[in-house]
Amino acid sequence: MATTAPVQNTRRRSTAKLWSNTLTYALLGLGSTLIMIPFWFLIRSSLMDPGNIFKPITGVVDFLHCDRLWQNYPDALKFMNFTGCLRNTVTITFFAMTGQIISASIVAYGFARMRFPGRDALFIVLLATIMLPPQVTLIPIFKIFTTIGWYDTFYPLTVPAYFGGGVFAIFLLRQYYMTIPIEMDEAAKIDGAGTFGIFTKVILPQAKPALGTIAIFSFMGHWNDFLGPLIYLSDPAKRTLALALWSFQGEHAVEWHLLMAAATVVMLPLLIIFFCAQRYFIQGVVISGVKG
Repeated sequence: MATTAPVQNTRRRSTAKLWSNTLTYALLGLGSTLIMIPFWFLIRSSLMDPGNIFKPITGVVDFLHCDRLWQNYPDALKFMNFTGCLRNTVTITFFAMTGQIISASIVAYGFARMRFPGRDALFIVLLATIMLPPQVTLIPIFKIFTTIGWYDTFYPLTVPAYFGGGVFAIFLLRQYYMTIPIEMDEAAKIDGAGTFGIFTKVILPQAKPALGTIAIFSFMGHWNDFLGPLIYLSDPAKRTLALALWSFQGEHAVEWHLLMAAATVVMLPLLIIFFCAQRYFIQGVVISGVKG
């Protein structure tokens, strides 16, 4: 009796764990299926004739059915001038993302490692600006950029990223820097490293997950940005992909099949980058600190 009780308890725990894992995976599978439905509808609509897109779906066969009109994709890319819009979007995204990573990492280092009067109070004020709606500063910033002659250029969409990089990026990097033991800085000082050397040779190599997270968020934000280019760009030759998608809306009708095809193509880089860099994304969000 003494030996059978622990065995039975172990079996009960194993059975309970099995059912728990089964239920967890079932819920995750159901949630993933529900999330994938809009993506399937997007791809399905991009391959259909415009007259069949909004026909009632009466069953699984109708839901899975598509006309497989692959010609919709080249037609959509030609209509939206995909090459020119892609070049503009890549240019804006690259310079803005680079500026945000560089400036946010420097500012976060100052808040995390350097000592100066009013540092904590200034950081609290910085965090408080998150609650400020961007619409409040939209008109003043627009007046500033038009006054200095930056209207209808890429400068309003890229240059501000080099001045701080955004509150969220600074906060995330600062919290990550603070998980790195201060003893590493002291050891680097003993070896003769200065402030810049500590930042580039000690802090940044340890902060790759957080930097990867900032890069992903920055890429997604600037790649999908619609309001900024809509306000500051008037030349059709300088349109981004987000503005080009807007061009599918006519005065009386919308080319839904072409719009869905173009949206699918525009979405692909985001999916590819996320799946390739998801390891850094997860590590950066968790703020795991120093690895053993």
